[in-house]
Amino acid sequence: MCASTDKLRRRFQDEQLVLDGATGTELERRGVDAPLPLWSAGALVSAPDVVTAIHRDYVAAGADIIVANTFRTNPRTLRAGGRFADGVALNSMAVNLARRAVGRGAGLVAASVAPVEDCYHPERVPSAEVLHDEHEQMMIWLEKAGTDLIWIETMNTVREARAAAEAAARHKLPFAVSFVVRESGALLSGERLEDALAAVEPLEPLAVGLNCIPPRGMSAILPRLRRATACPLSAYAHIGNREPIRGWSFAEDATPAEYADYARVWLDMGVSVVGGCCGTTPAHIRAVRGIVKRGA
Repeated sequence: MCASTDKLRRRFQDEQLVLDGATGTELERRGVDAPLPLWSAGALVSAPDVVTAIHRDYVAAGADIIVANTFRTNPRTLRAGGRFADGVALNSMAVNLARRAVGRGAGLVAASVAPVEDCYHPERVPSAEVLHDEHEQMMIWLEKAGTDLIWIETMNTVREARAAAEAAARHKLPFAVSFVVRESGALLSGERLEDALAAVEPLEPLAVGLNCIPPRGMSAILPRLRRATACPLSAYAHIGNREPIRGWSFAEDATPAEYADYARVWLDMGVSVVGGCCGTTPAHIRAVRGIVKRGA
């Protein structure tokens, strides 16, 4: 473990940290066209100034961790969009835009690592060999980009969470892992949350958590997560979706004040890192910042 990872680990263990909010839905809210397959990654080429503005707005709102716009700069997506040759350049650009927004303060730049296929379709997760190769290539790109840490998120199967975490560990990149679960608390794949934790904990993540589920569901499932691990926890919910996401019977919206009320409950449950997923805005993160004490 390098000194920088030691320092990060202490921050995650000793502080309450504010993660930023959504990037993809915020790009759409600001009028940036984000067609598939590149989705949010396309804005690195078409609207880098808007990407930078979003990061800066989250910094101004009080976020301690800014997640670079790398959610869809993975090898599979770039191949589908005819931009694989630009993998190094696009990932470096994404990290640099976030770094520019953070500036010289104590803020951290994390690089998002998403499922190589669809977040809500665990049946599309490819073979172990493909997962190894895809996540290995992504870590090579992100290591060159100079991110502070890797933010592995919206993992819907145990095997892909493990594959992404192993790739980060091979490159000695500090990382966190976040899962997307059903209303029952099981991963979207149907696998037990406890088994997912057991698969990644030996690799020493900075934190483990849940994302892209409704706030009310987050409050219901976090106690199960807390009982299953001693790792620092992260929580960031999905709001404003027009219909329930896969595995859920309800959808939720929340004003910034309402979202902060949820976040207060999560912090009381022992969460160390709280932020926002799809649908959240800088206003939501500003409200969360208002209830989170700044680190020393």
